[in-house]
Amino acid sequence: MAKKALVLLADGFEEVEAVTPIDYLRRAGVEALTAAVGKSPVVKGAHGIPVTADVLLASLVKQKKLSPEAWDAVVLPGGMPGAANLAASGETGAFLQAMAAAGRLVCAICASPAVVLSPLGLLSGKKFTCYPGMEEKVTAKDSPGAAWKEEKVVIDGNIITSRGAGTAGAFAAAVIAKLVSEAESQKIAGSVLL
Repeated sequence: MAKKALVLLADGFEEVEAVTPIDYLRRAGVEALTAAVGKSPVVKGAHGIPVTADVLLASLVKQKKLSPEAWDAVVLPGGMPGAANLAASGETGAFLQAMAAAGRLVCAICASPAVVLSPLGLLSGKKFTCYPGMEEKVTAKDSPGAAWKEEKVVIDGNIITSRGAGTAGAFAAAVIAKLVSEAESQKIAGSVLL
């Protein structure tokens, strides 16, 4: 059975950080579904590129399909104000906490580790990375023991974090390695000349 990943899109998301993981995951045979966090399935990226999501997050909530049992991974693109809009969504926060508690993969890039994961306490005791300078938003109050690393991708247990648009390919490959296999990750990386 194919692995399932939910990619959350909120207005102001960084387009490369969303589309690259979606593309790579689908190439790897992962059922990557996009969910719009908002009232419209058309979500406008930080650089004005509109993307039509597969479903509204609110629809998944109504259908009782927003639970860790339904998903193997969740992917959060960064970008501003996209990350802030994800952080402002109560449904998103509750889902992320449930995914983390269930040991499912929680994957965030750019501003999202600091702006979305840290306030939820999901970086507590974890090594992580994020967009340079955003690590200053990760406080000991929200995420005690969090340790920032200057690496393209950091994997600590079920939390995968990455730095920005330029690391989106490496981020997606890391998600595939954990979700599917290292061999599949290398195959996809080779096919896209990563």
